[in-house]
Amino acid sequence: MRCLNNQPSVRVLETKIPAPIVAVLVGAAMKLYAMTSGIAIDPTPLRMYVGLAFAQASGLLALAALLTLRRARTTINPLDPGRASQLVTAGVFRFSRNPVYLSLLWLLLAYAIRLQSAAVWLGPVFFFLYVSRFQIQPEERALQAKFGEAYEQYRKRTRRWL
Repeated sequence: MRCLNNQPSVRVLETKIPAPIVAVLVGAAMKLYAMTSGIAIDPTPLRMYVGLAFAQASGLLALAALLTLRRARTTINPLDPGRASQLVTAGVFRFSRNPVYLSLLWLLLAYAIRLQSAAVWLGPVFFFLYVSRFQIQPEERALQAKFGEAYEQYRKRTRRWL
């Protein structure tokens, strides 16, 4: 695929790997690093409880987002954002345009909190950057094309992440 300036593009990666798969791969890389480096998990009860609280908040956010999408009878398939039948702006979508991706980021943050290593924080950073570029930006283009001014107004009043 080529961009407007006729240069090769990295668009081949856009919406090809669903964000949950990316999150699992990043989490697995964090786990592998921790195992091979002798990194402690839950070195203190405080880190364990904070990490678990983040993980639980992540689960609740994901559940709320998915239920809102189901109620709106629109797609939850991240591989084909053009199939969205409705612009969903209710529920948790009032606070974040991407609550499902935010919940996955929170889950990775929860894991990073529980691991005693600065290096594992690269995992959530990578996820944030990758999903922003290869999932969210293509979705935003598709929603803009499909819903026009309504999406533009939503985009102006609601943050991409939080």
